[in-house]
Amino acid sequence: MLKHTYEGQDCNLARTLEVVGERWTLLIVRSALLGIKRFDGFLGNLDIARNVLTNRLARLVEAGIMERVPYQDRPVRYEYQLTTAGRDLTRGVIALMQWGDRHLHHEQGPPRRADHIGCEGTVHVELHCGHCGRQVHDEEVDVRSIR
Repeated sequence: MLKHTYEGQDCNLARTLEVVGERWTLLIVRSALLGIKRFDGFLGNLDIARNVLTNRLARLVEAGIMERVPYQDRPVRYEYQLTTAGRDLTRGVIALMQWGDRHLHHEQGPPRRADHIGCEGTVHVELHCGHCGRQVHDEEVDVRSIR
């Protein structure tokens, strides 16, 4: 049986999965990137139970990925906006979309694409070397422990 936490894992990927590793969480972030901000909007966009959505939104707020912002006074109603940390997940979400586009083909093609606001070009996540600046291909990457 799989553990529910990644305790003892000295790895930022494991720590990240503690926060966003549950499937609904990334789908909520994807919906927020699509411009959805209100609870009913998330419900309409996702096939998710209300209690699950409530729980996941609370976790995203607690983790600093989203913030609850009032948009109406009487009655008080809130929308959920991505924080800077939430917007930083854009690259990860697009990278997962790209992987799905390459490896999980659909007859009708990809259902979404990421466009550059302004020029409307398609956005791609690529690896670049922090030392020489050159684009790096997957087979040129060596992931290693440094501690």
